[in-house]
This record gives sequence, C-alpha cells and structure tokens, in this order.
Amino acid sequence: MPDTPAAAARQILIRLHEVMAARTNAQVKLNKVVEIIGEALSSEVCSIYLLREGVMELFATRGLKQEAVHVTRLAPGEGLVGTIAKNVETLNLDEAAAHPDFAYRPETGEDLFHSFAGVPIVRRENAVGVLCVQHVDPRRYEEVEIEALQTVAMVLSELIANAGLADEGPSDVRIGGTGTQIVSGLQLVMGMARGQAVFHQPRVTIEHTVAEDVEAERARVYSAFTKMREQIDTLGSTSEFGVDGEHQEVIATYKMFAYDEGWSRRINEAIDSGLTAEAAIERVQQRTRMRMRQIDDPLLQDRMHDLEDLSNRLLRIVSGQLGTAAQLGLRQDAILIARNLGPAELLEYDRRRLKGVILEEGSLTAHVIIVARAMGVPVLGRVRDVRHLINEGDLILMDVTENRLFIRPSPDMDEAFESKLQLSQKRRAKFAEMRDAPAITKDGVRIELMVNAGLRDDVGALDVTGADGIGLFRTEFQFLVSATMPQRERQQRLYRDVMDAAGDRPVIFRTLDIGGDKALPYLHHDDDMVEENPAMGWRAVRLSLERDGLMKAQARALLEAAAGRTLHVMFPMISEPWEFDVARALFEHQRQWLIERRKMLPSSIRYGAMLEVPALAEVLDILLPKLDFLSIGTNDLTQFLFAADRAHPKLAERYDWLSVAILRFLNRIARACEAAAVPVGVCGEMGGRTLEAMALIGLGIRRLSITPASVGPVKAMIRSLEAVPLSTAVQTMLVSPPESMRKALIAYAQQASVDLD
Repeated sequence: MPDTPAAAARQILIRLHEVMAARTNAQVKLNKVVEIIGEALSSEVCSIYLLREGVMELFATRGLKQEAVHVTRLAPGEGLVGTIAKNVETLNLDEAAAHPDFAYRPETGEDLFHSFAGVPIVRRENAVGVLCVQHVDPRRYEEVEIEALQTVAMVLSELIANAGLADEGPSDVRIGGTGTQIVSGLQLVMGMARGQAVFHQPRVTIEHTVAEDVEAERARVYSAFTKMREQIDTLGSTSEFGVDGEHQEVIATYKMFAYDEGWSRRINEAIDSGLTAEAAIERVQQRTRMRMRQIDDPLLQDRMHDLEDLSNRLLRIVSGQLGTAAQLGLRQDAILIARNLGPAELLEYDRRRLKGVILEEGSLTAHVIIVARAMGVPVLGRVRDVRHLINEGDLILMDVTENRLFIRPSPDMDEAFESKLQLSQKRRAKFAEMRDAPAITKDGVRIELMVNAGLRDDVGALDVTGADGIGLFRTEFQFLVSATMPQRERQQRLYRDVMDAAGDRPVIFRTLDIGGDKALPYLHHDDDMVEENPAMGWRAVRLSLERDGLMKAQARALLEAAAGRTLHVMFPMISEPWEFDVARALFEHQRQWLIERRKMLPSSIRYGAMLEVPALAEVLDILLPKLDFLSIGTNDLTQFLFAADRAHPKLAERYDWLSVAILRFLNRIARACEAAAVPVGVCGEMGGRTLEAMALIGLGIRRLSITPASVGPVKAMIRSLEAVPLSTAVQTMLVSPPESMRKALIAYAQQASVDLD
C-alpha cells in the first residue's frame, strides 16, 4: 500500500477508470470495483451497499457470501452500515462487534471478520450508499487507507448516479407543497419581515470526478483560489455600514480562512489522487462536514461553517456556476433561504431588498449573525428541513421575536401579520417619543434602565433607546468572534471605543465568561476532562483565576482604556467571597503596576459581582461589605435553583420567573442589599419582560439591564405604575402566596391600569 493518501487513491482510481469506461452493466462494474479495492487495501472483505427504497441493500461484495447480495438490507441507523448512512460519518473499528450499533446478519458470513472500516457514498449532501472493508484480524485501518476509501466513494457516487442504481436521497424531494405551515427555530437576530422566498444558491452538480489531466485540474484550482481571494478582499473594503465594528473583525477572520495554506494543500492532495478540481473541492468539503458532525464545540462548528462557505464559493467559481441569488440580483422584497451562510455571502446582497434570512443551521456566535445584526436583518436559525419545506417564490412571514415562521400564509394570516407589523411600527414610534423621558413611576421612584451589550455596534442602542447605560457588557464576545486570542492592545481599543461611545453613561464590564459551552478553539484545555454539565462547570471566574494571565491582560486593558473615567468591573459566577477577593486583588495588583510606570488610570473603580450561584446568597453578609454593587443573573440562577435546563422543552413550565420560590429568593437578596446599602440590579431576560419587570420593582429592584428591544415596553410599564402600592401588594403575595403568582400579578396590573403591552 503506498504511504500517502493521494498515491493510494490514485493507484485505485487508475484501475477504476478502466472499469468505468468499459461497456458493461453497472452490476458488473460494481463487482469489479470491490475486487480492485479489496486487493489494493489487502482486505479480505470489500462491500458496497446502496440506498434502495429507503434501506441500504448489499449490492456487491468480495469476501462475504454471494447469496447475501440483494438480500441483506439495513435500515438507516441499523447496524454499522445503517449508522454510517444515517449520520453520514466514517467508522474505523478494530472490533466491529464491540460497537453498540453492530447488527449481526448470519446470511453474510461476516462472523469471521473482526476489523471494519466504512465510509458514506455521498450525493448532494446525503448518503446514497456505503463502501466498507473488513479484515479477519482485529486492527484499525490506517489514515492512508481511510482517505483512499473516501476518494473512491466520491467516484462511486458518479457511477451510481449515472446508472440510476440508488435513491437520490431526501434532499431532492420537495415536500413544501402548497399548504400553509407554521414553524419555529432559534431566534438569532430579532425583528419582523415579509417577502418572497429566495434560495441562496443553486446546487452545483459535479458531472465528472476522475481527472484526465492532473496538472490541468491543479491550474483550474489555482485560478479559482486567486479569483475567490480577490472577491473576499473586495468585500472587506466595500462594506456598506462603515469600517468599525466586530463585523470587520469577522471579515478579517474570514479572509484568514481564504488564505489558509492547509485548506488549499488538502485540495491539491485530492487532485493528486486523480480527482477533478470540482471533485477535489467536494471531497475536502465532505470531510469538513463529517468533522462538523463530530464537533460538540459550537465555536469550532461556526468556524467550520466559514470554511464550508468558502468551499461553496470556490466550487461555484471552478465550475463556472456563479449564479447565487446575490449575483442574479433581488427583484423584490426577499427572505433568503439557506442551509448556512458565511458573512461574505450575506454582504453581497442588496440591503434594500433583503428583508430576512432563514437558516437550516446557524448559532448565536456564528460570524454571519454578527454581520446580520450590523445590517439590521432579522435571522431565524435551526429551522429543520427549511430548504424542503419552502418552495422558491413562496410568501414568507417572519416574526423572530415570537419565534414563528409562516410559510405560504393564508390571506387572513397575511392581513393579521401586516396589522401587527404596522402596530409594531406605531409602538416603536411611541417608544421613540419617550426616548428622552426618564423611567420614573407615577409616584416618583426612579428606575435605572440599562442595556446588555457585547459588541461595539451594540452601544448605538443607548442613543436609540434612551437607556441610562450598559448594565452588562459581555467582554467574551470579542474572544468568541476571533480566530486567535485578542491581544491586550486590541482589547483595550474595544473597551475605550465602547466608553467613548457611551459618553457619560456608565458601562459595566463583565470579565470573561468563557469555558463550559463557550470554549475557545485556540485556548488549550484538558482533553481528558469531559464536562457532564458545562453550565455548572469550569467557566467564568473559575477559569479566569486558574488562567490568571487572561485576567491580568484584561485587567490592564480595562484600566488603561478607562483612563480619567470611572471603571465598572463585574466578576461572573462568583460562588464564594474568596473568589471575589482574589479577582479584585488581581485587578488592584495590575493597577499598582501601572501606577509605578506612570500610566494614566481610571479616576475611580467600582467593583461588583454577579449572583448566579444560589450558594452566594447564603454568604452575602460576608460579601456585601466588599462590594460597590451586585447584579443578579436571573438566567443561570433560575435554572440552578430549579435544576431545570431552560433550553429543555419538557422543563419549560418548571422554569418560571414568577414562581413563589424565585420571587422569595430574590426578595431575600434585595432586602440584604438594602440593609447593606449596596445597589442591586437584575441583568437577564426576566427584567426584559414587562410583567416580570413589574414584579422585580415590587421586590425593590431599582436597576434593570435588558435587551435594547425591551427598553421601550419596560419604560412604558414603569411610567404607568405606582411603586409603593405595588411593593405592598407583592410583599403580601409572598407572605400568603396565591395559587398562581402570574395570574395574581396580571390581575393587579389590570386593576392598577399598568401598561403591560
């Protein structure tokens, strides 16, 4: 066996080329293919399974019993072959029977064989077959052999498609029909939109996989790379919404992928194996997709999505099929439909026509979401089978705020949506009118209304909403959107820009909350440590105190950025007072270091902590004398108190901010802070809902940090109520709870004419 994947695959492809060119039927060709692969890999068994009528059918084999051909059938997910097909993944096992999905089929005679390796035969992103090898002795197949199998599977896909041997797979079946459908997804960028469905890109069909002239194919790829990089460079310099902001960092990171030598080298190696330029790009892209399915880290998945986007762009260039919807131009108000998008892809669209985006995948930290937010385009993600539910040209209504997507709505739905859209615009106008009005109750109690932020662009919400400041600036966002660790100077520039934009309004910077489900790909971690519950794992201040170099760099960046101003610093996930002591001491040590070097420093520093861990409430008497302020993080606190994951659909009813348990817990904290004369606020989704915010004011909370979109409704609610009678009513309810606190609070609001709309 040759010692490189390219040489191994090329040796097989040279022989396969003759087989495919022969004037014989497809079954004879497949019989010869398994012989060639088995001999080349010195494997006793080589088998090909194809998708027929929804199941994987054994079509050809060398080594298994011939009477099993066209008899042995495995459903998706059944046995090792079915698992490979269902998950579109590769398996490499030294002992096949030890795998939990192993299913023994006696008619095959496979009980003689121990080792097993299988790869999916992919056509248009779906598995239409499985190519596998087996060996008597237990052994794992070498990487060179697996890559050879994957390359051969690429060629087999063309043979199978041309012969019409297998089902084309679910992606080719349009199930949208003509009826109305209402679906939901993951809220990525809030907003409402109406438009015609437009698919981002036509499918690029690869007609030829085996290269006639390797050097000619290599030249085509080099030319395509040059053109693609020119496109990316142009996008980076012609962004329609300015040169500042995280979207520019996104483009810079995206550009880094475009110039990545490792990626181009892998495509070159695939060409060396005998594939055409198109097949080589698709071959590497398939491998990327398989890796994405195996990655649990959402940040790494997002970076892989960027690479997939670039692969699609490169494939369109090299094949000459350049017509994305962006290049063709949007002729009317459009809702863009895609499996996923890269940031550069989105920037190509006409902002006047692009009203919304629907993704089959997507996540809050994806680069494209940062760009979409900067463009003001609402995005709904994780809409399952979206490309199959919707037909090109369908009318789409998006209400991301309500997490509802109306596909082919009825006239009544469309009319209701238009009314809501107009009402929403009127309400926005109403909130805009009170932008400069203070959030004061009818009986004169002032409530601080602040916004949560994490991006430089988010600071603009202060002027738009009239908020009092930023009550939570998530500093980790800069780390999450970067391909490498942001240097101290870059951090300092961001923090200074944010404070400059905020002017005399306070900005509370939360130190890094990374770790858990927000792992950084470039931050080395213990691979042997698998966290069963990341939310309660090694994250936030716990990680920062261990990796104190991170916090020292951030401390210096914040201290120097706040020169001449008041710096507000908040430490997340504090569970014991000593953690706050150590974190504060670290900041103070950096401050002293800067003093000794005659650096400009903040005029004052206010230190605070986040109460998210219930245990901290039991030691507030120790902690409060050390604090300048306390912020309650209701999102994590609630799930910790109820032992209920807020993302779990079956536990949604248990995750209730207006439960007696939560309100009593918060009331105890508010009373303790009042006694210690320490300001306390709430930063979390709870404060952004009018009814829940009303309850918090009744508990004595006087500072809320919420999303910019919530400022208007919450301010209108505050200006319509009287705080003193509300407090009396809430305290009475806590002493003698009604059957439903939510219903009781709604009834109070109605009786007192509190604006909850």
